[in-house]
Amino acid sequence: MNTVDALRGRLVVSCQAYPGEPMLDPRTMTQVAQAVVAGGAAGIRAKGLDDLRSMRPVIGVPLIGLVKVTGDNVFITPTLADCLAVAETGCDIVALDGTRRPRPDGLSLAATIAELKQAHPTVQVMADCGSADDAIAAQDAGADILGTTLAGYTGERPKTAGPDWELVDEVVALAEVPVFVEGRVHTPAQAAEAIHRGAWAVVVGTAITHPATITSWFAKAVAEVGG
Repeated sequence: MNTVDALRGRLVVSCQAYPGEPMLDPRTMTQVAQAVVAGGAAGIRAKGLDDLRSMRPVIGVPLIGLVKVTGDNVFITPTLADCLAVAETGCDIVALDGTRRPRPDGLSLAATIAELKQAHPTVQVMADCGSADDAIAAQDAGADILGTTLAGYTGERPKTAGPDWELVDEVVALAEVPVFVEGRVHTPAQAAEAIHRGAWAVVVGTAITHPATITSWFAKAVAEVGG
């Protein structure tokens, strides 16, 4: 069974912390990844070369890797150099910006994917898309997986409160490769709905691995009642 087949109909958990947060530490995020695998996660999505290097030896499930680079609209593994660095950590899938926006190094998405696969033939590519047009272009460029990760973040579509189900349906209908639903999946019911609508896998991050946000949901609900 290959990497993508192992994720069919399953949950992938995104284990990411952000600058200034107490959990921004490779050891901490590796422990989080281990915990969610124990809970049933079939795959892990993580960012940062140090985190990926820390996780790879101890995570026995497919690992989706990326880096986030500030200072440009295209910030998820934006350049070929970034893609190669992520692949060299030993992750199974490299996630990258799969939109039609110009990339910082001037390469097309197709050229980026082709050169990455030439250097790392066993690595698969997940294109994080923001629209159906992105998904079509990413598929044509050679992406192995289409993700709805950037729905609501590129200006092409409104940011929905939960998953962008309209986009999910559009991408599932057009895709010839697996579709991973990612983005604002906040409940088990929404995760199940993604699979019901034809997603190959569903990626959940904030609602499982970001304590500050989860706590804020509860704190707000209590404050609204308690005054």
